Amino acid sequence: MSPCELAKTWIGTPYQHQASLKGIGCDCVGLICGVWREMYCEEPMALPAYSPDWAEVGGREILIDGLAQHFEPIPLTKASAGDVVVFRMKPGAVAKHAAILLHDFGDPRAQIIHAYWGHAVVASWLRPFWQKQAVAAFRFP
Repeated sequence: MSPCELAKTWIGTPYQHQASLKGIGCDCVGLICGVWREMYCEEPMALPAYSPDWAEVGGREILIDGLAQHFEPIPLTKASAGDVVVFRMKPGAVAKHAAILLHDFGDPRAQIIHAYWGHAVVASWLRPFWQKQAVAAFRFP
């Protein structure tokens, strides 16, 4: 199955910080790791424990750097269905959110599948808010 198809099977999984169990709980990183695990039958990496405010301390691009070690970095404008897109939640902040694209980045029908605090894993429109916050893209190897 493609990353898109696998990500769709996670829809409805409750948000749970630091989790990565389909139907039980996950956060945005856990969703990406869970899809990887289903594709390759192994963990992409051992994740260290991280606090809910991990991106607000230290100022390092931990999410982007970690993804770059295991995924192929691609230009955001070339991101297509199944690719991972990373977002800054406010200008100048460290990137701290990730999602899987369901359509090409520039497609007006574009949606993302992601988990974020207070919600389950959902498909959301890649509306202007998310487009402006997007800063990096990666392709599954």
